[in-house]
Amino acid sequence: MSKAATSDTPMMQQHRAIKQKYPDAILLFRVGDFYETFGQDAVVASQVLGITLTKRNNNSAASSDLAGFPHHALDTYLHKLVKAGLRVAICDQLEDPKMAKGIVKRGVTDMVTPGTAVNDKLLDHHSNNFLAAVHFADNDLYGLAFLDISTGEFLIAEGDREYADKLLQSFKPAEVIFQRHKQKNFKEYFGSKMYSYTLDEWIFDNTYAEDILLKHFQTHSLKGFGIDDLRKGMIAAGAIIHYLKDTEHPNLQHITSLQRIDRDDFLWMDRFTIRNLELVVGNTEGNHTLLAVLDNTVSPMGARLLKRWIVFPLKDIQKIHERLDTVEHLIKETELRDKKAQHIKLCGDIERLVSKIPLKKINPREVLQLARGLKQVDTIKQLCLSSSNEYLKRLGDALNPCPYIADKIFKEIVDNPPALVVKGGMMNSGVSHELDELRKIAHSGKSYLTQLQQKEAEATGISSLKIGFNNVFGYYLEVTNSHKNKVPQEWMRKQTLTNAERYITPELKEYEEKITGAEENILKIELELFEALLNELSDYLAPVQANGNIVAVLDCLCCFANNAIHHRYKK
Repeated sequence: MSKAATSDTPMMQQHRAIKQKYPDAILLFRVGDFYETFGQDAVVASQVLGITLTKRNNNSAASSDLAGFPHHALDTYLHKLVKAGLRVAICDQLEDPKMAKGIVKRGVTDMVTPGTAVNDKLLDHHSNNFLAAVHFADNDLYGLAFLDISTGEFLIAEGDREYADKLLQSFKPAEVIFQRHKQKNFKEYFGSKMYSYTLDEWIFDNTYAEDILLKHFQTHSLKGFGIDDLRKGMIAAGAIIHYLKDTEHPNLQHITSLQRIDRDDFLWMDRFTIRNLELVVGNTEGNHTLLAVLDNTVSPMGARLLKRWIVFPLKDIQKIHERLDTVEHLIKETELRDKKAQHIKLCGDIERLVSKIPLKKINPREVLQLARGLKQVDTIKQLCLSSSNEYLKRLGDALNPCPYIADKIFKEIVDNPPALVVKGGMMNSGVSHELDELRKIAHSGKSYLTQLQQKEAEATGISSLKIGFNNVFGYYLEVTNSHKNKVPQEWMRKQTLTNAERYITPELKEYEEKITGAEENILKIELELFEALLNELSDYLAPVQANGNIVAVLDCLCCFANNAIHHRYKK
């Protein structure tokens, strides 16, 4: 060990040990109320974030650079680091510093890379945020997988290099992972514009991929997904799940299925066609694209789906007619179309909200929005079922408004809940008898004290009796010297002042324990109740995701009908 390393403080030794596990990430190290970066991390962070770089004066040259920011500003700064294409490891204190013996335990609780972001500030609501994996197989064949961790969509495909290129250009992943020794080939074949990260060769293995996927989906076989013939794609999908576990993303219950992308289902367009037709990205300033003209969707889910529909046009004549006939039906049924659009708009982004449940990143306000979204789904379902169009009826039939859990959320969460769980005050009264009792104690404290003061003054005849509070011994009764002789024997004297004495009584002590304990217990019970609600909600991930998907389809169809009327498009 170098001299610098041995002369380091225990905290810096702890920092070094953690940093060694995440050598290629910026390590945000929680110290008190700040996230600090040290050494080379600090140099990079100060440049990207525009924060001050200072020197630590402990003679150790290696880690003398330091740059930090307050912990509550994490979202803002994290967003800038990830947007700059950096990987960020967030290292938190794993125990209460007050309780720690010696140095506080710390560990990485979250790792954010461009392709694994779930934070609202890092995401564009109208675009998917895909993490892609490319498996370079033999004979110029490629396996590909695309996952949006913020919506749970997981897609796989395989084909030749041209097809792989087309998919990468169409999905525009935020991050691509592939075998380490293929870096040169990747740049040469697919360009160097995409943010990429390389993994060890052993991860891209057939048996390993199958094992990791079976374990993730908790099934005995992958037959149900209909992807048996896409072995190379499965290897890419396995690499994605491996990578997520590797980057501290253990909670992936919202990734409930794997969908195949079949080359024959869609019209084939290479990257040059997509670019020259200016479908989603414009060639000139002003960015006039087909997407910009057509996208009048009213929900983030619809906007994301429309982008995919444009890049993957249908080829199956039956499906094309089904879509066209439904749009025609919606053009004629003005009231149905307007009502639908209105309710779709009020749904919110249920697809992304539901993905926050297993990640434990959903706050009380968002849980309530999810329930409101499900109420809108119920109305949309009725509108579809009352229609005479077969396709709309089928879509309506597949919607599941999950009434039990929606009603439960309305019953348990207050009307205007806080955005932060730790603030408390999110649970309704009537949910827990114990919580209601504690709230009564905490809120009725003042009137209880007044009553006690009156009661004791009458019983003792001390008219000037006062109740006070200090940090040393809590609540007390104050008696002026002129009334000292009236003090009952069971009162305990605590303090003598020049013109008064202070006493405590068993009743006052008991009450004090109740009121100070009440505040802490209220939050504890609220957190337990909220946690229990989230656990129940996690049984509904698949149906709510399916709702999101169907609402997106309906949004796109209503949007097409409005576009047709506005631009006078003909069938």
